[in-house]
Amino acid sequence: MLTYYELVLLACVTTSLLAALGNEVWLSLLGAAAHAPGRPKLCPQYLPERGAVARGAGERRPPPPAPHHRPPAAVTPPRMWLDCSAAQPQFGTAQELAGGKSGPSGLRRSSERSESAEPRSDRGSAHTSGLNGLRNIGNTCFMNSVLQCLSNTRPLLEYVTEDKHAADINTTLSCMKGALIKAFATVIKELWRSGERDAVVNTTSLKSQVQRFAPRFMGYSQQDAQEFLRYLLEGMHEDVNRVTVKPKPILTEIDDSLSDSAKAAEAWARYLRMEDSRVGDIFVGQLKSTLRCTHCNHDSVTFDPFWDLSLPIPSRTGNLKLQQCLQHFVREEELDGDEKPTCSKCGVRRKCLKWFTVQKFPQVLVLHLKRFSPTERFRGKLSVCVEFPLSGLDMAPFAAARGSRPIYNLYAVSNHSGTTYSGHYTAYCKHPYTGEWHEYNDSRVTPISPRNVVSPEAYVLFYELQRS
Repeated sequence: MLTYYELVLLACVTTSLLAALGNEVWLSLLGAAAHAPGRPKLCPQYLPERGAVARGAGERRPPPPAPHHRPPAAVTPPRMWLDCSAAQPQFGTAQELAGGKSGPSGLRRSSERSESAEPRSDRGSAHTSGLNGLRNIGNTCFMNSVLQCLSNTRPLLEYVTEDKHAADINTTLSCMKGALIKAFATVIKELWRSGERDAVVNTTSLKSQVQRFAPRFMGYSQQDAQEFLRYLLEGMHEDVNRVTVKPKPILTEIDDSLSDSAKAAEAWARYLRMEDSRVGDIFVGQLKSTLRCTHCNHDSVTFDPFWDLSLPIPSRTGNLKLQQCLQHFVREEELDGDEKPTCSKCGVRRKCLKWFTVQKFPQVLVLHLKRFSPTERFRGKLSVCVEFPLSGLDMAPFAAARGSRPIYNLYAVSNHSGTTYSGHYTAYCKHPYTGEWHEYNDSRVTPISPRNVVSPEAYVLFYELQRS
């Protein structure tokens, strides 16, 4: 009979043999996988690192091994599909398959990530962050193009990725109680996962919150990108409005004897009593409207906030410059006949001249090219190429105050290709940290040359005020 010590020794030897056999089986399976059709080559230097996954830029993650290739249950199989062309391994776990973001291969990824994966404004991997796509969940290209433009709006990007919005959530006056901007922040954070690119982010949760705030976006029919942008910004502004107690309205008119600059300041102060948010700080400007009576030459001025400027396209053919559209927007318009307003000085209806100028310029100036007419159903889309500058847009000619010289640089464009009631939206965006241009076409993100940014499909232009 074997003694107790002999039995222990035999058990240890048997265990070692089984472990060696298991490793041999697993390594042989890896070798077979390396030569299987469609598999990337295995990097020997990475074989000992369990769970390491390396992908080259733009490469799709290969599918997992077929069930009959799995190693025995006694050996925990690492997800180890490796590409020798990739410089660094990335780690993947089984939990990545359980909901959240989906990569190019269609695998679902978990939205539960560690805090260290959150993007930062001083991110060392800024050159690869922010280059992820958005899943089209049914005619949502209009939403995707706008989201990518906002994702590259640096002040808004850093406001949500650094969680500064969390302290501003308005739970008293906001109808959404912060749900809309929280859903938006989640999508933006997914787009800017540190060092990650070529993944695809799902927007279903955000769309459901947008539908709650603006039921007009229910369903999956094609919508207008500029209209969606306006509702989204106003909804997020409401979610982080610094005004938490509704103030009593001011019913008196602004004193007409004040100077125009004093009237503008009073009008802006009244606006901020009700509407004051970081979103507004970025996007809202002030428009001055002047009405001049042709009989007594009295000027009546009003000041109104704006989120964007809708510019007419004054020609159906040929090429135009953006400055021509801006000049057409601020040109004098004669109001006569049935359009005659009442002169505040004469007290009767008079023929008047009306024109616009910009009193206060926002940090981000959004210009909407009016390619579609809401009143002329069968007019069709105006596909005139409007040439716009990528840098150095001088807005001084359109400023109400003399001496003001705001200069803007383009950083994003929402494009529309197709016809009036059908078509497809894409976006061209300049990376806020590297300055490189990319085309965002739903799930696909590809580099684009700056000389190709100007096109007849340009629909909504995003300009950022040049820092002095």
